[in-house]
Amino acid sequence: MIYIFLAIICAYLIGSFPTAYIFGKAMKGIDIREHGSGNVGATNVARTIGKKAAIAVFIIDVLKGFVAVTLLPEMLKRLVPEMADKYFISDIPRQLSVVVIFLGVAAIAGHIWNVFLGFKGGKGVATTAGVIGGMMPVVLAACLLVWGVVFMFTRYVSIASISAALVLPVLTMVTGKDLEVVLFSCGLCFLGIYSHRSNIRRLFQGTENRFVKIKKSQ
Repeated sequence: MIYIFLAIICAYLIGSFPTAYIFGKAMKGIDIREHGSGNVGATNVARTIGKKAAIAVFIIDVLKGFVAVTLLPEMLKRLVPEMADKYFISDIPRQLSVVVIFLGVAAIAGHIWNVFLGFKGGKGVATTAGVIGGMMPVVLAACLLVWGVVFMFTRYVSIASISAALVLPVLTMVTGKDLEVVLFSCGLCFLGIYSHRSNIRRLFQGTENRFVKIKKSQ
């Protein structure tokens, strides 16, 4: 059990890697939390630093979740082979198990409640995508499709992200995932909506920012 506990801590620390904050300091010498929306995520990086930096931040944040649910479980099974049969489900894709679920939760929690930033981080969308991608790539693809369609019509990143969160539990049920995975997806749905509560408030107030292209001056 100690190895599982250490792996969960490791997943939390991986999730806590403050990508957007580091990019803000390295590229502009700014604290990203004091600019734009104040969010420590790729969308705010795009608005305050630039598109290329935002893409890099997004990829790294996705990898945080992906590594937590793929590489960490493999390391656990290699370090303690006898754990494989006891703690891991071996007859379903990507070794979905309660242990992997806890690792995914830890990584997402690390991003949202970041230990390096006073337990205040980003909304966890990219890291959640990495977790889902590592566990259920088909479900992630469907969520990304929903996100893309909603964003195309609304130009609101927040609405697109909330929409993807809402369809996640449905997709896990439709694709026949086990009960613990469905419950996990329900938790992620709730967390995704909760982390966007300020965006929801601004949407009702009519003050939420749309993501629009800025025309270059001639």
